[in-house]
Amino acid sequence: MDITLEQPARGRLITADEQEFPVPVTLRYVSTDPLAMHLDFPPEVSLDGTEVTWTFGRTLLDEGLRGPAGAGDVHLWPCGAERTVMELHSPYGLALLRFDTPALRRFLLRTYAVVPAGQEDVGASVEEGLSALFGNV
Repeated sequence: MDITLEQPARGRLITADEQEFPVPVTLRYVSTDPLAMHLDFPPEVSLDGTEVTWTFGRTLLDEGLRGPAGAGDVHLWPCGAERTVMELHSPYGLALLRFDTPALRRFLLRTYAVVPAGQEDVGASVEEGLSALFGNV
């Protein structure tokens, strides 16, 4: 059974000169891809006017709520007790966003209610990915 969770979140884009601008995003989790979290940005906030989705590990969000976490394109860390910072790296540059930690934590807990930590059955996803990659070889 495919369950999709979505939750609007209010991010704050932090600029190089430390100004902040509100950025609406949607947190999304799909039970058929149990290890992944998705952060959807609407077209009006992207450079090319199209919706942009960042996908990263659910464990990264969990770890980033408690301490610095991440390698590669997505990094998270707590900023005090009530805020979490997310750093996104792309070929176009870097975006630094601040979120309310309780909202991220609530969403993460909702995902664990759908697929508990450690009970992610990735066998079907791996098989599907390999089939897409190799076809009927």
